[in-house]
Amino acid sequence: MIHGTHNAIPDKRNEDILIYVNGELFPRNEAKISVFDSGYLVGDGIWEAVRLYKGVLVFLDLHLDRLWSAAASIGMDLKFSRKELKKEIRKVIDANKMHDSVHVRFMLTRGIKKTPSQDPRLTISGPNLVIIAEHKEASQESKNKGITLFTSTIRRGSPDYLDPRLNCHSKLHEVTALVQAIEAGADEALMLDINGFVSTCNATNFFIIRKDEVWTSTGQYCMNGITRGNIIRVCQENNIKIFEKDFSLFDVYSADEAFVTGTFGGVTPVTKIDGRIIGNGTYGHFSQKLSGLYKALVNSEIEKNKA
Repeated sequence: MIHGTHNAIPDKRNEDILIYVNGELFPRNEAKISVFDSGYLVGDGIWEAVRLYKGVLVFLDLHLDRLWSAAASIGMDLKFSRKELKKEIRKVIDANKMHDSVHVRFMLTRGIKKTPSQDPRLTISGPNLVIIAEHKEASQESKNKGITLFTSTIRRGSPDYLDPRLNCHSKLHEVTALVQAIEAGADEALMLDINGFVSTCNATNFFIIRKDEVWTSTGQYCMNGITRGNIIRVCQENNIKIFEKDFSLFDVYSADEAFVTGTFGGVTPVTKIDGRIIGNGTYGHFSQKLSGLYKALVNSEIEKNKA
């Protein structure tokens, strides 16, 4: 099995899920989109992914804040309200009779093009909305084992040509970084910013622990992950020293612990980077403590939003 932060326990129910495409629901093998779709042609689209726990879409409003910011930044008119999008997401969940341990990804592209082109003026439809909800529970075995990273030569870019905070369909630079990591024998890629400081991973945010302090990047050259923000929050609320700062591989290799964060996996330990064992090479006590605090935050969110 492929090892990484998105390892999930196999679930046969996913073979029969219904997928949402522009207001209609289709069986998994019948869900299709046009080859003239802007996302397919030129990667012109944005997306978010949320978790459903005990009937609650956890931190949904934070994800929608980010989606609407992304739409504004690329000049995409979504044609619907947040309330309407929430209703459509719930429609998919209800149709699939889902309640717990579900991963919901919703994707928006600029729409159908008249002809293959970058030009948004050649778009002849409104935005295309696809919603995929799957039964996905993170593999605890994979989480306990941790992941290994390789520092890619692909840098996180400057905000003046593609802001790294934008959660867009154009992920080729991250895919290329991951390809390098896989070819080097690692699970995922660690990426530096344009100044050579540690920025993020190809699909998750990166943290280190040094002498009971938690460090993460400044956030200027990485996706500002919702889970990243929540880890910062629980540190602040529990008097744990947390710093968003520039740091280099010099600091990483001698860290006591390292971990990554993401909507699907929560907190996942990093045991080795560039062949160097981090700390004692296990799921460290501090990382486990932060994981527990994050789970408590998720549970409080569930209780607060139960219907």
